[in-house]
Amino acid sequence: MTPYLEIHQSRHQEPTAYEFKLAHTLEEIFTQVGHGLADVIEGLNARQVHAPDGEPWTEQSFRDEMHRLGA
Repeated sequence: MTPYLEIHQSRHQEPTAYEFKLAHTLEEIFTQVGHGLADVIEGLNARQVHAPDGEPWTEQSFRDEMHRLGA
């Protein structure tokens, strides 16, 4: 019997070092700071995990990156 859901069914390649770091930092923020978009942006910037262009995160840059990553 084939399982209905494959764990990484939407993944086309292994995550990059940047993607691993972003995911780990987001988990940290969700558990220590909060779940709101403003909390996430503040948490990422406070931890100096910058947007892909090297700039501090904004709500729009975070939305754009999550869309690009398929979240």
